[in-house]
Amino acid sequence: MKKALMYGAGNIGRGFIGQLFSQSGYRVAFVDINSDVIDKLNKDNRYPVKILYNDKSEEIMVENVYGINGNDIESVSMAIAEADVMATAVGVNVLKHIIKPLSDGLKRRFSEGNANSLNIIICENMLDVDHYLRGLLLETFNDAEKLKFNEQVGLVEASIGRMVPIQTSGMQGDNILRVCVEEYSVLPVDKAAFKGDIPYIVNMLPYSPFQYYIERKLFIHNMGHAMTAYLGYYYYKDEYICDAIKKPDVAESVKLAMTESAKALSIRHSVPLSELLAYVDDLIARFGNKQLGDTVFRVGRDLRRKLSKNDRMIGALLSCREAGIECKAICKGITAALHFDADDADRDLLNKLSADQILTDISELASTDKEYKEIMEHFR
Repeated sequence: MKKALMYGAGNIGRGFIGQLFSQSGYRVAFVDINSDVIDKLNKDNRYPVKILYNDKSEEIMVENVYGINGNDIESVSMAIAEADVMATAVGVNVLKHIIKPLSDGLKRRFSEGNANSLNIIICENMLDVDHYLRGLLLETFNDAEKLKFNEQVGLVEASIGRMVPIQTSGMQGDNILRVCVEEYSVLPVDKAAFKGDIPYIVNMLPYSPFQYYIERKLFIHNMGHAMTAYLGYYYYKDEYICDAIKKPDVAESVKLAMTESAKALSIRHSVPLSELLAYVDDLIARFGNKQLGDTVFRVGRDLRRKLSKNDRMIGALLSCREAGIECKAICKGITAALHFDADDADRDLLNKLSADQILTDISELASTDKEYKEIMEHFR
């Protein structure tokens, strides 16, 4: 039986990619430093995924799985050396911390003579994350290892569209491995990045050029989701995304912003606008899934990252600017973000930096930019 390695046994790891690996016939090893999760995976060798609809749910069992403690570098490297396919879902800020075990595993793979291609599907919310990961890994290899790495290892960007909320104890019930997710389960990936044959994985959609899917996810889905949190919190102090998007004024503003971004992406990637607008409508409906219980706090937190130049809010603004599309609604969402103090870290940021400092220092907008002036006018 073929082997898959899932680095990260969290919401996306168990609730999406691990499920697809298992359903595709792989024996799935999960690597994580959460010893409770790893022990339970090794005890049960299966776990439940609960799919939530607005008015019902269904549960499936993900079979043929086990766990490896991420602190056991020897076992991790052995699993990487033997894997047929691999994925990461650890969070952008954690990627640098798994470079050593990942590098050790690849070196072991090379030295043991495993010449089969290994494609690593990178499930992290970051533009050009494949270049980032490649740079970190290349620093650890000698010239011969670099040659094998470039020949045999594919770093494949993925666009993660499935929404998985913070798992509460109520959602997990009697099993800490249970993950509650929405129905959507398509996995677009960068077709051009694979080395060797593209492995069969249920619901995986290889696509090229992939930049379109990356920007569609970040500048429409992630931007609209975050804006729902910021407006819902600012106007109504809503706790849940499903409540915020049901407010007509919030929904209208979010849809306008997503439409602005859709127009820009339609121009940039020569994609029919009707296709993108249908995607917008589908997302608005999915944001309203009350059973997900997704919180405004989870979706909106981490302003330093989400208001940075290449992330969802400012990235969408700059995409519109480049395409010559007005982005008044996106500016409104950014203004609301400048008031988002629902998280301690964000409250600390807003207390330390003024709105104009955030826009210039973090978002890297110039005070002469018309969008900067519009945001500051809204803010005042």
